[in-house]
Amino acid sequence: MSEEPVKYLLSERDIPEQWVNLLVDLPGDPLPPLHPGTLEPAGPADLAPLFPMGLIEQEVSPEPFVAIPEEVLAAYRLWRPTPLYRARRFERALDTPAHIYYKYEGTSPAGSHKPNTAVPQAYENARAGVRRLATETGAGQWGSSLAFACALFGLECEVFMVGSSYDQKPYRRSMIQTWGATVHRSPSDLTQAGKANASHPTGSLGIAISEAVEVAAQAPETHYSLGSVLNHVLLHQTVIGQEALAQMAAAGEEPDVVIACVGGGSNFGGLAFPFLRRVLRDGARTRFIAAEPAACPTLTRGVYAYDFGDTVGLTPLIAMYTLGHGFVPPPVHAGGLRYHGDSPLVCALVKRGLVQARAYRQNETFDAAVQFARAEGVIPAPEPAHAIRAVIDEAEAAREAGEPRVILFGLCGHGHFDLSAYEAYLGGRLEDPEFSEADLEAALASLPKAPALT
Repeated sequence: MSEEPVKYLLSERDIPEQWVNLLVDLPGDPLPPLHPGTLEPAGPADLAPLFPMGLIEQEVSPEPFVAIPEEVLAAYRLWRPTPLYRARRFERALDTPAHIYYKYEGTSPAGSHKPNTAVPQAYENARAGVRRLATETGAGQWGSSLAFACALFGLECEVFMVGSSYDQKPYRRSMIQTWGATVHRSPSDLTQAGKANASHPTGSLGIAISEAVEVAAQAPETHYSLGSVLNHVLLHQTVIGQEALAQMAAAGEEPDVVIACVGGGSNFGGLAFPFLRRVLRDGARTRFIAAEPAACPTLTRGVYAYDFGDTVGLTPLIAMYTLGHGFVPPPVHAGGLRYHGDSPLVCALVKRGLVQARAYRQNETFDAAVQFARAEGVIPAPEPAHAIRAVIDEAEAAREAGEPRVILFGLCGHGHFDLSAYEAYLGGRLEDPEFSEADLEAALASLPKAPALT
């Protein structure tokens, strides 16, 4: 058998024309976001100061599919469809009978999956007459993607970048600025939220969200834009999984397990949701694994509760697995996974046993990334390195069981701007911070008083 990688390509006419809305397929009634002041379900009027009505309608849509506007499709054609590869060299290196496929989103202008939602968010805001978007970013993939999308639709963009990533990843800051956006180190001295968290200089996504929401709430012509967690964000990302379904069919195989890293949930939901719909509707037997960092183990160690989406408590309360909105994770290099909570949709799937969550330490994920890079040539971002670690576990299990199982994983971005992290790993200087019981108790002490979840 040839060990060369096999690429499965689609044409522009194969770009999905609809997004998959998994919200309508979840068993039971969805748990609504709650107004932070009244603890009553938050309605469109509560969200209108931050989001345009087009996105609010997508957030709560009862339709199984949502049409993609032609203007968004035109922008998608700049990089979509993205390739799917059979990783034969990696299979050989692992000495596994498993067939390993990966959906590669690193071919987008920003080098990650994030433009899939940045483009429709910028479009809907521009259509609503908004002039500027404010947002947060962890490792910079989201901030650079929104800067790119705002340039396409003529919007100004202001980005609050988590302090540790701002220091670690200067070239992502340069990308953001090249596309015309402004970027600030968070916590900053530009907002009350930033000043209140000056004692946490490494920052967190929760703090950066607070800063961006504060800016948006105080400026009538500015809206807030979020790169993960909310339903409409995961909705937009399902172009990934829809393409992967067609490409796996072209390969003549069906995945036994679908794996993706998870921080807020957009990458995982984008790949997994079209496959999960077949499980929920048709009884398909696919397994799903969400891989997260041991330093920020939201799904594996958090509690299922209503919590704020930001540190200060400006956002609605959402039902999710959480480590407490006051938790500031250690400055691991997978900056996009340093979030105290997670998507309500992904959390509901974990709660119902439809998705298995696994946590991995920093060094073992970089070990997996280096193995993959030396076999396949692609240097992964630190975030999908967690998924690759889970792939290795599954491939080794297939070898031990003598089963030729099929593994599909999401390689959601390249690591070209993360080489300082690889330098630390290769030089033996990479730390392995973990989340202690004391950390958990302290973080959960800040949970707001809200209706209990079972």
